[in-house]
Amino acid sequence: MKTNLGLKIAAHAVLLAGAITMILPFLWSVSTSLKNISEVFVFPPTLFGESIQWENYLRISDRFPFMTYLLNSVKITVIAVVAQLITSSMAGYVFARLKFKYRELLFGLYLATMMIPAQVTMIPNFIIMRFYNLVDTHWALILPALVSAFGTFLLRQFFLTIPASLEDAAKIDGCTPFGVYWRIFIPLSKPAMATLGVFVFMGMWNDFLSPLVYINSQEMMTLPLGLASMQGMYSTDWPVLMAGTVITIIPLIVVFLLAQDFFIKGITLSGLKGE
Repeated sequence: MKTNLGLKIAAHAVLLAGAITMILPFLWSVSTSLKNISEVFVFPPTLFGESIQWENYLRISDRFPFMTYLLNSVKITVIAVVAQLITSSMAGYVFARLKFKYRELLFGLYLATMMIPAQVTMIPNFIIMRFYNLVDTHWALILPALVSAFGTFLLRQFFLTIPASLEDAAKIDGCTPFGVYWRIFIPLSKPAMATLGVFVFMGMWNDFLSPLVYINSQEMMTLPLGLASMQGMYSTDWPVLMAGTVITIIPLIVVFLLAQDFFIKGITLSGLKGE
């Protein structure tokens, strides 16, 4: 008993240390965003300055088109999330439930694309985008994000866990393969869809490298690239920059909290207790 108690205490101590390590940078960003610039690098450091500088959040748009960065990120991220949920769920259903020649081979080849590092395809993708005059447009960021091998694999594995009896019952009632996908698989796959949606949202929202490669003009920049441009060569307004960073993080927290309920509930298949 003492050994188990000691292991639990040690595990909780490690988890607490990890949580503190993760949350401290965020708290320090919030603290810096509410300080005067002269108080940022004082020693010993303080959590807050002499007065809370709420106006730092109002000054973000004075020097940079922050709302443009925000709207660009929202537009690109929402399109990518919706597109991947549609394409990945349809492809996952096809590979999981429909039988056709070379299905496993095609799925293996599709999965093999996950082994290719993104840096390897960066130059060929840039050449293609330049050939179609898509450089410095949002299409250069949206088109590669419309499909995902990882998303297809994730949803396929989830679809394989859905009992075949539900599918057979829907077919007896006259459902087409698309009807089975839309009426049976999609409603039951909300936890997996929410998980994939969170992953895609985080990846697209935080993506810095792709906009850096394809985007040149300021009005096309996304939030990560826009925040990087707010750093000056000789001086940086750190409180304003941290204010922009805090605003950028808030949507990620909101999306995670909204999707957390699906992670907890899981999936309930009614009428299958006897199986």
